[in-house]
Amino acid sequence: MKTFHCGSLVPGCDWHTRADSEAEIVSRTIDHLRETHGETIIRPSIVEQIKARMSDQENAA
Repeated sequence: MKTFHCGSLVPGCDWHTRADSEAEIVSRTIDHLRETHGETIIRPSIVEQIKARMSDQENAA
């Protein structure tokens, strides 16, 4: 399971997500950036920053 916290990219944002795949995290985060932060252009560098800030989380039992 991977997790991403938007506050690591946009200081002060409490939004976070988790999913099994990196692609799903990127997709959800891009949607969040567009809807919440008003981003209209998502550059490849932003996608790379999202990927770099993801972390692995062990599945809870």
